[in-house]
Amino acid sequence: MTLPCVTKETGPAPAASIIWLHGLGADGHDFEPIVPELVDPSWPAVRFIFPHAPVRPVTLNMGMPMRAWYDIRALSLDERADEAGVRASLEQIEALIGAENERGIPSDRIILIGFSQGGVMALQAGLRHPRTLAGIAGLSCYLPMAEALGAERSEANARAPLLLMHGSQDPVVPAALGDHARRTLEGWGYAVQWHSYPMQHQVCLEQIADLRAWFGERLRALPGA
Repeated sequence: MTLPCVTKETGPAPAASIIWLHGLGADGHDFEPIVPELVDPSWPAVRFIFPHAPVRPVTLNMGMPMRAWYDIRALSLDERADEAGVRASLEQIEALIGAENERGIPSDRIILIGFSQGGVMALQAGLRHPRTLAGIAGLSCYLPMAEALGAERSEANARAPLLLMHGSQDPVVPAALGDHARRTLEGWGYAVQWHSYPMQHQVCLEQIADLRAWFGERLRALPGA
């Protein structure tokens, strides 16, 4: 199934793409309003792609159907993600990257980012992707299925810019889970840029400014930028 997406281009003939994966129960419109705060007119034109996750029952929410990248059975790390759902979403995210490749945007001009569940999938998909990406970022997320990811991660993104951001007061995904993700990735040899903010399960103005700076570093580094 091809995922429906919200697309926003900052100018004609985009030179790069940012694929942004939303969190549990949200949709592709969730982060669309902050695009103007994330870009600079001096950058190459960028295509923002905000896919809608499929609707599925979520066990933790009493089986209520909602947009989710995978089912969550319980709050323990081992049960925060069902492997079948993660792997189905991996295929869909790979298809999104492939579609951008076909539109003339190679993988090394694509940034993959996500919030919460979407951040989980950005890490799972980005680190498995067989070609180097421009950057991978996870906001307020965690790292389930670490053993599988450790075995399946791609050497192509061993040195890709990797950003993790988390709220120190997050009651939904405790900061300890974000720190566990950071420590696991660093243990595998990744150079992780880590930012913590005095906030809950959300984004804040300081974080948006830091994201804009990080995007700028990635985009200005592109050949011909």
